[in-house]
Amino acid sequence: MEINYLREFVVLAEVGNYLAAADQLFMSQSSLSRHIKSMEEELGIPLFDRTTRNISLSEFGKTFLPYASEITQIQSKYQKALFNYKRSSHGSLSIGSIPSMSQYKIIDLLFRFQQEYQDFTLNLIEQDSIQLIEMIENNKLELAFVRSSEDLGSQFQQILFAEDTLAAIMPRTHPLAEKDAIGLEELANETLLLLSSDTFMYHLCVDKCKKAGFEPIVGYTGRRSENIIALVEKGAGIALLTQNPIMQLTNNNISIVKISPKIHTQISLIYSKEHPLSLPAQKFVSLLDSH
Repeated sequence: MEINYLREFVVLAEVGNYLAAADQLFMSQSSLSRHIKSMEEELGIPLFDRTTRNISLSEFGKTFLPYASEITQIQSKYQKALFNYKRSSHGSLSIGSIPSMSQYKIIDLLFRFQQEYQDFTLNLIEQDSIQLIEMIENNKLELAFVRSSEDLGSQFQQILFAEDTLAAIMPRTHPLAEKDAIGLEELANETLLLLSSDTFMYHLCVDKCKKAGFEPIVGYTGRRSENIIALVEKGAGIALLTQNPIMQLTNNNISIVKISPKIHTQISLIYSKEHPLSLPAQKFVSLLDSH
């Protein structure tokens, strides 16, 4: 049984609602539901009663909960111990980043760090912001460059590195393509092409569409923005992506239209406040501060 599924079960048991639990876990409601059903099938017995709007633990679920909690706590403890051991015994730095490293000049900072501190080994992990935040929480990473639209919480130290805004990418022949800027509500009847449903950008776009008064029509989700843009060229829909990486493209078949009012995102270096930084991490933060 996946230990991460146990953690999801514990959170769901605490909040008693799939939507609230999925939001807390930074995952889709359908994925959470699928994982819980997988656990129940493996155990051969229901963990929840689903007779009301808010779910509640079954009798076996109540029995199982303290064991699941203990297992997740043990996992957190051994991961922290392993992380601290690796930090103290090796001159290495595990750092995570969103994939758009070159567009935001994160690569330049990493290269400068390696040039100035050649005795340190740099271990770079590329993931989406949601996964990177989870890795920081689980002590699998010490530092990470993540994208966010708000403060991530008191448990993290955040250092702002770059800022960006959301844009609509559409075929040059689209009626909206001649505008300098559009309101998000103008996309209410359009097919939208978004990054994958387990990414920060997907959740941001869907949330902003709902706040603009409509449920987005999502025709495609994918992990690579270049594939999304290729679909835009074919006329498959309109993409919502951050502006800076897209502005570097030279493509005469698409138009990049600003969203008004602006929807801001920021790239920040984050780390946990719960334990002191290793020497390599301290040096990296100092380098960033002088950047």
